[in-house]
Amino acid sequence: MAMKIQLNEQRQRRLLGIASLVAATIVWQLVADVVVQKPFILPSFTDVAAAFVELAGTGTLLPDIAVSLEHFAIGLGAAFLIGVPLGILMGWFRVADSISDPIVEVLRPIPPLAWIPFAIIWFGLTTQAAGFVIFIGAFFPILINTYTGFRNIPKVFVEAGKVLGCDTSLELIHYIALPAAIPSIAAGIRIAMGVGWMCLVAAEMFGVSKFGLGQKLWQNYYLHQMPNVVVYMIILGFAGLVIDRIFRAYVDRQLLKWRSGEVV
Repeated sequence: MAMKIQLNEQRQRRLLGIASLVAATIVWQLVADVVVQKPFILPSFTDVAAAFVELAGTGTLLPDIAVSLEHFAIGLGAAFLIGVPLGILMGWFRVADSISDPIVEVLRPIPPLAWIPFAIIWFGLTTQAAGFVIFIGAFFPILINTYTGFRNIPKVFVEAGKVLGCDTSLELIHYIALPAAIPSIAAGIRIAMGVGWMCLVAAEMFGVSKFGLGQKLWQNYYLHQMPNVVVYMIILGFAGLVIDRIFRAYVDRQLLKWRSGEVV
């Protein structure tokens, strides 16, 4: 009975979500056709739908998505590989925190887009340059959340680990601190994914490739093809949503199974 009620609630939420999208689309169409009446300022839904069909027929959408995902994977992967270990060092060892914290706090407020000139100088107009800009945006959320997760580990966990035979810092990190900090690290990665995805357009706008969602968005803007611009904006939104949902599902089912009472 409880399962049936839960399924009905999920179905209702989905129907409400679909209804809200339909309502937003109708309002969009009415505002564009009746109020604005200028497709350059606000293309209507039908204009955007026609532009999507046309772009899909050219066969460039899939290469654009693939290239953007490549840039995103490079930036996010580098942010993860560097941010998590550094966050662990800063959160666990006071000396590492004292050394790294001033540098991190000076660099962290610098907007990722401010690094574009150096990305071009250091890497040229390459895939690595786009990945570097995304890396800057994704690095600090991962670092800060990893650091916070390790600093907030209850002392009783550490003491229990020592009683159970964890004699070294490496053993305490591996068996006690890291599992306890996973929720915070996962939250940092999720935030980093959102920030990195938002940096994607800026990372691709300076011509690192002939393909890419951000690159085509700016190219169509220069050509004043605003329905195409909206198409790429919507694709960016849906792609970001799919990436976030996949990551959340993986974390809930694999890393945080203990929350639902399952054995990890």
